[in-house]
Amino acid sequence: MKDSRRIVWYPIFLFILFILSVFFALAEGDWKQALPGYEFDFARDHASHPDYKIEWWYYTGNVAAKDGHRFGYQLTFFRSGVDPRPENPSRWAVRDLFMAHLALTDINGRKFRFAEKVNRAGVGWAGAATGLYRVWNEDWEAKDAGSGHTRLRASDNGLGLDLELDQGKPPVVHGSGGIIQKGARAGTASHYYSLTRMPTRGAITVDGRRYEVEGLSWMDHEFGTSFLEKEQRGWDWLSIQLDDGSELMLYQFRRSDGARDPHTSGTIIDPAGKASPVTASDFTLEPGARWRSPATGAEYPTSWQIAIPSRGIELTVQAATENQELSAGESTGVKYWEGAIEVTGVNNGRPVSGRGYLEMTGYAGAAMGTILE
Repeated sequence: MKDSRRIVWYPIFLFILFILSVFFALAEGDWKQALPGYEFDFARDHASHPDYKIEWWYYTGNVAAKDGHRFGYQLTFFRSGVDPRPENPSRWAVRDLFMAHLALTDINGRKFRFAEKVNRAGVGWAGAATGLYRVWNEDWEAKDAGSGHTRLRASDNGLGLDLELDQGKPPVVHGSGGIIQKGARAGTASHYYSLTRMPTRGAITVDGRRYEVEGLSWMDHEFGTSFLEKEQRGWDWLSIQLDDGSELMLYQFRRSDGARDPHTSGTIIDPAGKASPVTASDFTLEPGARWRSPATGAEYPTSWQIAIPSRGIELTVQAATENQELSAGESTGVKYWEGAIEVTGVNNGRPVSGRGYLEMTGYAGAAMGTILE
């Protein structure tokens, strides 16, 4: 019953999203803008912010079974605002659409699996609470489990995860003034914070086989209304957890003319949790070997060189396996590469290694700036 309902509703949702986005594109002023001066409150800000048009909760992690079998995982919940104040009071009125992506990389087996969902909130199929943190899409869920723990659960056709995450380090707020500026215009920005080193335990299921695992996770939460500019083709984003206890979040925007966008930036977090912002002029992110997707024809760099001279950081990033491309045709419509990575190099002159996640968008399909403008 659930599968047949999904088949019926996916094309309807996508059609509704397209039509209503046209009608409400000029009503962006009805949504709250991400502007300087925002003060985070982490008794409140893990939960939803429905006054903003776009919001996502992003979990990625590297975990392993006791026998050393390694996995990468991604579980993401998206909220996309359609109409901030529907005139129709019915619960069937579409105020927001909710999308979710689940991806698992079997690193030892060199296999990648992906599933997705799209729903609306009105009849309880999906939603995001504004009080205690809970976001869900049908039976997929991320929620506050109490005592500083987060519970993640999702499954689909022999693919799944059931994990408990500790907070680990305190939240890290990116950017300055409570925002991370992504374009020249005021409001082309997001409120963005991360939990950068979350001890993780639980179970991963791949092809119906269940593995008890432990490892580390990373959580990103962003909310805003106008995220990008039309000229921004896509981005390359990395979250890295090094074995010296430090972390890095770095991203660069690529413009349609091939230039690197000046709003490129990132954050370095030291072992004690102190965060230091870095700007586009502080670091370089150079692509290496590329992998060509047989599904989309896109060519993704699966190795990168990172240099932050002022901090004595030189890192080599390598994909744990090449094929970690997601083609989310039933939900966001975006084709992108997101997967587990391995890292080696030096930090402040000392040898380090680590793991993390790499996301690359705009290599296939529409420019991200036209989607998240």
